[in-house]
Amino acid sequence: MTARPGVVYLVGAGPGDPGLMTLRAAELLAGADTVLYDRLIPDGAVARARPDAELVYVGKRPGSPELAQREVEELMIDRARAGRAVVRLKGGDPFVFGRGGEEAEALAKAGVEFEVVPGVTAGVAAPAYAGIPVTHRDQASAVAFVAGHEDPAKGSTLDWRALADFPGTLVLYMGVKRLAEIAERLIANGRDGAEPAVAVERGTTAAQRTVSAPLAELPAAAAEAGIAPPAIVLTGPVAARRATISWLERRPLHRSTVVVTRARAQASGLAATLGALGAEVIELPVIRIVPRIDSPEVREAVRSIHAYALVCLTSPNGARLLFEALADAGRDARALANATVAAIGPGTAAALAERGVRADVVPERSVAEALVEALGDLEVEGRPILVARAAEARDVLPQALRERGAQVDVVALYETALEEPDPEAIEAALEADYVTFTSSSTVRNFVEAVRGGVPERARVVSIGPVTSQAAREAGIRVDVEAERHDLDGLVEALLADARDLKAG
Repeated sequence: MTARPGVVYLVGAGPGDPGLMTLRAAELLAGADTVLYDRLIPDGAVARARPDAELVYVGKRPGSPELAQREVEELMIDRARAGRAVVRLKGGDPFVFGRGGEEAEALAKAGVEFEVVPGVTAGVAAPAYAGIPVTHRDQASAVAFVAGHEDPAKGSTLDWRALADFPGTLVLYMGVKRLAEIAERLIANGRDGAEPAVAVERGTTAAQRTVSAPLAELPAAAAEAGIAPPAIVLTGPVAARRATISWLERRPLHRSTVVVTRARAQASGLAATLGALGAEVIELPVIRIVPRIDSPEVREAVRSIHAYALVCLTSPNGARLLFEALADAGRDARALANATVAAIGPGTAAALAERGVRADVVPERSVAEALVEALGDLEVEGRPILVARAAEARDVLPQALRERGAQVDVVALYETALEEPDPEAIEAALEADYVTFTSSSTVRNFVEAVRGGVPERARVVSIGPVTSQAAREAGIRVDVEAERHDLDGLVEALLADARDLKAG
C-alpha cells in the first residue's frame, strides 16, 4: 500500500546503515508528497523520495537553533490538511526516544490520520554491529533502554538504585556526554565497576568506532578515543562477547574512506562493493555519459551491422548503448550472429554477456594495445570492421586495423562530459584515504572539478595503464594500479594495498 493523501506516516529510518531501512519505509518515501526529516538518518535516505517531493529538514544543525517541536507538529498537520501524503522520517525507531509518541498525540488531537512505521533502533543494532548481543541465554535475560540525557526542565526520573541492581544489560542512548556522571552514579548505587562496558560511536555505519573498558574506566577510555555523539553506551556481562563475535570492524576496509569518481549511473555498483568491504564511500561523480546513438553515423552502422565481419566494443558503456541503438531499430543480439565480436576486456565482455552475446575475442588486459595483439591471427584485410566506442577514445585500435588493410568504420556511441560534483562531497573527499579512477576522463574531470587536486594523504588507485598515464600527465601520483583492468581488478588492488598498509 503506497502513501495516501492526507495521512502522516511516522517512519523510523533505522540507526544509520541504509540497508537497515525497512521495505515499508522505502515504499512510503517513494510515494510521499512531503518528507520532514531529521539529521540522524541514513545517508541516501532522502534520495529515495520522488524527485518532485517537498523535502523539509526539521532537525538541529550544529550552531543553528533547533526547530521547535510544536513547529514540526504544525508542519505535519498543515501539509496533511492540504491533502498531501506526509512522511515524518526519524532516525532509529520513532517510539524509542524519538518523540514519536508526542507527534502521534498531536496528530490525534488535530484529527489527522496517521500511521506508525517502526524502525531498527540503535540500542539493539549498534551493539550487534559491534559484536555484542544485548541478551544472551547464559548472561542476560533482560535488557533496559535508558535515556542518558533527560529534559532538564522536568528533572531526572531515573531510579539509579534500580538501574544499578538491574540483572541484565543496560543500554544508554544520548549518554556519551554524561558518561562520567552515569558511570559514577551506577557504581555509587552498587553496579560493579569492573563490569564490561562499551561505547559505540556512529553504530552500523562505515565510520563505527567502539571502545571497550570496565565500567569504571570507560569514561576515561571514551574521552581519550574522542568518542562523540551519536553514540550508544552499553554495560553488562554481554559486552565481553565482543572479543569473540565482533565482525563489522574486522572488515578489510573498515574506517577507510574511498572516493568513487565514476558517472553517477554507474557508481552504485562499485560503491556497494566497497561498502560491503567496510569502506565509507564518497560518491563524487565527475563525469556523465552523454549518449550519441541518435547520430546518422550510429543509425547507419546499426542498419548495416549484419555486413560487418568484426565488431569491436571498447567499453561496457559502448556495449550497453549499442544494444539500445539496436533496440531502437527493432533489432537485437541476432544482428551480430555473423560477426566476430571483440571486447576490450572482461568488463565489456560481461556487459555483452548480459545481453546474450558471448565475445569471441577478449584480451586479459583492458587496453587497446592488448586487443590489437589479440586480433593478430584474425584475417582482416579488405573486410568491413566496426569499432564502436566513446567519442574521445584513442585511435590505437582503428589505426592498427587500417594498417592491416581493414575497412574500418568508427562510430561514437557516447561522449563523456564534466559533471559538477556536490560541494559537500568535494569537502568530504579532501579527507579521503583513497581516490579511485576508472578512466582517463575521470582523471581529467576530477582535476577540473576539484581545483585542489587529490588530497595529499589520499592514495590513488587506477584501473589500468591508460588511466595511470592520464593521472601522471595531470600531475597526480598513482600509488596502485590494477593488474586486471576492470572494476573487480581495481577492488582487488585496493584491498591488497589496504592489507599491506595495515600489516606494515
